[in-house]
Order: sequence, then C-alpha cells, then structure tokens
Amino acid sequence: MTRAIFVGIGFALVLPPAAIAAHWNVDYTKSKLGFSVLWSNEPFSASFKSWKADVEFDPAAPEKGHVTVTIDLASEASDEPDFDDGLKGSQGFQVSQFPEARFVTTGFVRKNADAYVATGVLTLKGISRPVTLPFTLSISGSNAHMIGTAKVVRTDFGVGLAQWAAPQPVAHDVTVTIDLTAMR
Repeated sequence: MTRAIFVGIGFALVLPPAAIAAHWNVDYTKSKLGFSVLWSNEPFSASFKSWKADVEFDPAAPEKGHVTVTIDLASEASDEPDFDDGLKGSQGFQVSQFPEARFVTTGFVRKNADAYVATGVLTLKGISRPVTLPFTLSISGSNAHMIGTAKVVRTDFGVGLAQWAAPQPVAHDVTVTIDLTAMR
C-alpha cells in the first residue's frame, strides 16, 4: 500500500453558514482538504488537489444545512511521490475502479457561538460509513472560514489490506482536515 488514506473525507466536508439560508461558493485557491496518518510512528500528510463542495448552510438554522463534497482521489499528493503511487493503487484508494470519494451531510448541530458538528456519510471504495466532523466557523460580511477535522479508520473503507491491514507500519486512525474559505 502506501500511506494511509482518506479523505475523506472527508473528508471538504462541511461549510460555513450565512445569515440566511445561503449557498456558499468555495474559494478553492484558499481552501485545503487533506489527511494525515502515522507511518512508522512518523506523520505522513497529503492533500487533494481537486475536490468540489456544494454548500447550503444557515447558522441560524443549521439543521436545514446540506453539504455534498466530491473528492478526486487521483489528485492526492504529498511530498513522497512513491507513497502517492501506492495510495492510488489496489492497496490504497484503488482509483482505477473508484475514482471519487463522497461525503454527504445528514445533519448539523451548533455547539456554541462558532463551533458546530456535522454528521454525514463518507463513501470510499464503494463502502459507506458514518463520519462526524466537528468544525469552527467564522463569518465576516459575505466571507466565511471553516476549519474542521474528522477521524476515520482506514481499514473500515478497505484501504490497506493484506500486508497493510495491521496498525503498523501504517496506523489505522486517519485524521481528515478541511480548511475552507467561501463566499455568499
């Protein structure tokens, strides 16, 4: 395989609210979706260069929000090209058969003034699992900035089988990160 995995996921996963139910347009030049995992007890991080998020969110009524994120798994990139090739192969994302991952929210809950939790379903390699994404959100005028992290288990999605199924050298737990900027 090669290093761990996900997106998730992750996965761009949720987006900022607006004063009224609003559609948010992601600024992909200022936004980042990626993941990190321990590999031989050292951090390995990668990002996805191509992904899209369709975001409808109102901070006054978060329960009415909806986000769909689609991730081009072949766009995964890190500072270790050999690992990237493995991640995209049969022991990793298997991009020839499953070119995209998708995260679709099922709900939002406001925790305090700028903290929320999104619940949703991540589908990767044809396997769907529930994912929880805590995030913070700040809005200034018509601009929003959201930062969140979600934890996923790579083997739950069939990433890293056979010789790579053990939690060493690649940990099972993967942290998906999103740093998103959007405008109404």
